[in-house]
Amino acid sequence: MSQLKGACIIGQSGGPTSVINASAYGAIKTALESDSITRVLGALNGIKGVLDDNLIDMGKEDPEELALMKHTPSSALGSCRYKLKDPDVDDTDYKRILEIFKKYDVRYFFYNGGNDSMDTCNKISKFMLKNGYECRIMGVPKTIDNDLNGTDHCPGFGSAAKYIATTCMEVYRDARVYDTGMVTIIEAMGRNAGWLAASAALATYKGNGPDLIYLPELPFDMDKFLASVKEIYAKNGKCIAVVSEGIRDKDGVYISEYANKDMAKDNFGHAQLGGLAAYLAARCKEATGAKVRGIELSLLQRCAAHVASKTDIEESFSAGKAAVENAVNGVTDKMVGFERTVENGQYKCNIKLFELSDVANTEKKVPLEWINETGDGLKQEYIDYALPLIQGQTDLKIEDGLPRFVNLKKVKA
Repeated sequence: MSQLKGACIIGQSGGPTSVINASAYGAIKTALESDSITRVLGALNGIKGVLDDNLIDMGKEDPEELALMKHTPSSALGSCRYKLKDPDVDDTDYKRILEIFKKYDVRYFFYNGGNDSMDTCNKISKFMLKNGYECRIMGVPKTIDNDLNGTDHCPGFGSAAKYIATTCMEVYRDARVYDTGMVTIIEAMGRNAGWLAASAALATYKGNGPDLIYLPELPFDMDKFLASVKEIYAKNGKCIAVVSEGIRDKDGVYISEYANKDMAKDNFGHAQLGGLAAYLAARCKEATGAKVRGIELSLLQRCAAHVASKTDIEESFSAGKAAVENAVNGVTDKMVGFERTVENGQYKCNIKLFELSDVANTEKKVPLEWINETGDGLKQEYIDYALPLIQGQTDLKIEDGLPRFVNLKKVKA
């Protein structure tokens, strides 16, 4: 295929992670070094930055400062939760995107995000093709939820899993300081897929973890849950349970809705979950009379760069790098993903490309066969899956005892 020369735009979307910037940096650095890419632009606040012509020139950033992105949490370019309409219904946004692409001679578009972001990539790619504008579009995955279809795992998950497992081990120690009884409920993120809550099983694997773990893959039975807590508390004087925010009852009602009937929704129509740990803690208090703590990990699990997995950081960087390399070589309308292999007994991660249409708006859940027979814990298969993803320590730069994160100049294009 003949060389396609032109500018590129890189944007970030959806919920941040501790390594999403590692992917963006992998793409930015590789694009800046490419002979085919004439200019590297960053879209501030995702696709809204494109629509608003709010773009910055990444080539104007100091290279040493830019390199700090690799270990900086959250989205350095800013994020958004903006849903593009079906172009057959309303193509206003798409016409505007095409206008901006033509203005800056953009021939490459890289979008760093989760399920909804892959849907955005897919829609833009199809519109550009339909309108005869040559532009290579690649999705760069990120999501701590680990629920993107096809790929073995997602950038961001390994670091969040490491944080959750580490925190559970620390809470386990704290909860056993006094000779008085206590019940602890820890709420992890995860709307429809329980990969994050399941990572607490890594702490149990090390002997310092929860007694009970509940995922949204199975219906949550309140009576059975309270009975289990009472039994464990009566036997040990302590009980720790980890719950995914998205657990539902047999009728599909979020348990968090029991306490909040009027839950707000985001731009994609997703209920804004939260408050589950406090609600279950109150129910456990009624059932046991024990001292009870409810802990909601909330944003902490997705921005904990200080305990990020080096494996996750390096793989995230490689995903951004591979997106640019493949696009320059003629590939388009794909998402960069991972394929796991084992060589000489050692875990190895390989780059694999997936059709955007196969990834967009589909979710990968924890296999039911990895959940124990009582539905309140994980089997060894999950441990074997997750353990390689949390390996290695971050090389986060420290100044005055505190993290040194990137500070972009954000020079407007």
